[in-house]
Amino acid sequence: MAETIVSPGVLAIENDQSFITQQPVQAGAAIIGPTPKGKVGIPVLCTTYSDYLNKFGSTFLSGSQTYTYFTSIAAYNYFNSGGNTLLVTRVVSGSTSLDWTPATSSFISSSAHAAGSPYNTSPFILETLSEGIIMNSTGPTGSDGTLLSGSADNFRWQIASQNINDGTFSLLIRQGNDSDINQSVVESWGPLSLDPFDSNYIEKVIGNQVETIRSDNGEYYVQLTGSFQNNSSIIRVKQVNQTTPNYLDNNGVFKPQFTGSLPSASSGTFGSAKGTNIPSSAGNYYENITSTNIQGLTANAYTESISLLANKDAYKYNVLVAPGLISSHNSTGNSSFAAITQIQTTVQERGDAIAIIDLVPYNATIGTVTSTVSSYNTPYMATYWPWLKTVDPNTGNQVWVPASTMIPSVYAFNDSVAAPWFAPAGINRGILPTVIQAERILTQGNRDTLYQSNVNPIATFPGAGVVVFGQKTLQKKRSALDRVNVRRLLIELKNYISQVADTFVFEQNDANTRSEILSIINPYLSSIQQQQGLTSFKVIMDESNNPPSVVDQNQLVGQIYLQPTKTIEFILLDFNILPTGAVFPA
Repeated sequence: MAETIVSPGVLAIENDQSFITQQPVQAGAAIIGPTPKGKVGIPVLCTTYSDYLNKFGSTFLSGSQTYTYFTSIAAYNYFNSGGNTLLVTRVVSGSTSLDWTPATSSFISSSAHAAGSPYNTSPFILETLSEGIIMNSTGPTGSDGTLLSGSADNFRWQIASQNINDGTFSLLIRQGNDSDINQSVVESWGPLSLDPFDSNYIEKVIGNQVETIRSDNGEYYVQLTGSFQNNSSIIRVKQVNQTTPNYLDNNGVFKPQFTGSLPSASSGTFGSAKGTNIPSSAGNYYENITSTNIQGLTANAYTESISLLANKDAYKYNVLVAPGLISSHNSTGNSSFAAITQIQTTVQERGDAIAIIDLVPYNATIGTVTSTVSSYNTPYMATYWPWLKTVDPNTGNQVWVPASTMIPSVYAFNDSVAAPWFAPAGINRGILPTVIQAERILTQGNRDTLYQSNVNPIATFPGAGVVVFGQKTLQKKRSALDRVNVRRLLIELKNYISQVADTFVFEQNDANTRSEILSIINPYLSSIQQQQGLTSFKVIMDESNNPPSVVDQNQLVGQIYLQPTKTIEFILLDFNILPTGAVFPA
């Protein structure tokens, strides 16, 4: 990361002086991967697994088999282990702008149209936030008004009531697989108005904003259009065709010329969406993924999403995973290794997150694992092995998943019972309760070989089950930063202290300001020390490192010295057998 500062801001620099000779606004994990539905390529925050399912779906059908993406399995285990917030980015096949579109509402009749007037356009048009053909519910109906194309993932709309006197109506969003007799209403909006001067104007209440991924000199960003924030988690208003400005006159009586614009009581569907992740031929899932078929996708589909997550001002997270990307999966024009390298660059330049990567596919050898890991040297990434068998929470099937699918849940549990600066490993905080078995039971020799190569072994112990039994980062040189708990400690400290420093940018550069900053930072670091994160610390921010020459450059320098608390990873026990009558040493 370039350690320069050009525009106003805060630069947090690490000086690793721990080499060994021979809370704050904080998001949780971020996951990049395919999902059955959802916004394409836009990072979306989820707060519970139910919230995740509502936004991104669960299972999908490929051929005659039902599958669940690694993304969903990771999300389930993360939230069930104490995780609070999850930033999910849906990746898909094809072009985001051309091959994927939301579904739009079918024709909504107005009062005038229902009475035979020549209104041939809907008063307004709705569209789903989620994109892809999975959102299409349009099609023939069955008994009791069921939609043959309706599913738990798509929706239908209904105008439930209309009030001519005040120009309002109610809108229901129903589950696509319900019936007219047994309605399943997922969102209810009303009273709504088509009067743009009313507080309950439909666009103001529901929202009309659209997020579009743009590129500028190879850097991706999200462009937001539309005047009103989206308050619905399912739909937005695409356009209003018939407004009723100042529907009521000065006496509070409706104007007859506008009554015909109100939608009449009716119901309809959503359709015309494009885009699918399901390949024409069978996709490869679970342990069968390949370099050219990663759950039906290619590694090239991840480029935009990884680039977006590089923006630390827009997206906050401390752990980044992309289950399905395998470092040794390389092919011409499609390289998971290149995508993982992009992830490495992202977390290194952000400096506030650690990435968990997978090295090898299912059924690989330890030799392949150790040779693959040699390509990496960074304290901002960690890797675990072997693959794991777990229960798919959506189908109940036992499936094989790469370790990165499960590790965020270990970190979440560690943080819920201890703190980020504790080691997310071992019998106390590293057990994987939903894992049935590891791909292979590692011997002590296997674990030694892996750990010497900075690969964290996942061990199997009688009575304990499957346990994460290592916490190294991928930094080759020995220092405090070659341990996950220290890296995560630094992430926690840098996040908090940088947020504190942000509030002082453009303040007066004098002793009073420095004293005020120290009055916040020192107690915070002291609290971390009391919670066993630090053995000692010192913060210097005075005239000694802020002489007039520094102040004249509009800079404020703070030097923070830390001694992270080390963890016990090796316990040496000497059993000494003494003859009868021998004197025990003092």
